[in-house]
Amino acid sequence: MESAHYFSAQPAGPFTRKPLTVELAGETRKLHTSSGIFSPEGIDKGTAVLLAEVPAPSPQGNLLDIGCGWGPIALTMALRAPHASVYAVDVNERCVTLTNENAAALGLENLRASLPDEVDARISFDTIWSNPPIRIGKDELHSLLLRWLPRLAPGGSAWLVVQKNLGSDSLQRWLGAELDSSFTVTRESTSKSFRILKVRKASH
Repeated sequence: MESAHYFSAQPAGPFTRKPLTVELAGETRKLHTSSGIFSPEGIDKGTAVLLAEVPAPSPQGNLLDIGCGWGPIALTMALRAPHASVYAVDVNERCVTLTNENAAALGLENLRASLPDEVDARISFDTIWSNPPIRIGKDELHSLLLRWLPRLAPGGSAWLVVQKNLGSDSLQRWLGAELDSSFTVTRESTSKSFRILKVRKASH
């Protein structure tokens, strides 16, 4: 995978859709993917760990997937919480298009993928799931997380999957220091060299 350019707004190379058959929310789904995005061949290991380990998303309210790729996390949220509104964001326009097309293919009217600036700044989120793009670099990653995690609704939780050898423990400490006292940051589990971090906002 040409990791350099899946973070760009418009990746190099043609946007050629390719069929993809994957299992999401317990059933086989026929979707589409393409080159120039993260993990174009299927569900990457980190995302698979996240989807297997975290509890069900909030059944209602607003849910968010940060860095949606072709959509495995956001699509799973929308399938498991049909009465919630699912937002998926990515800087890569190809990812936004694919996630929206894949949602349409599954008949998911409760999911909308967009560029980050297109999400109404007044919306808060009851559940956030993310396999954050660690490789964009520490500064960009930190600004990305500080853009979205403070928008958790009271009582809401964010679940992040981070590879151990890519700084999961230091990221946990950093989040604990940066977020205000209404947030708690904990390490919930470790699986296959990945950590699941939980960020929770107090109810009051």
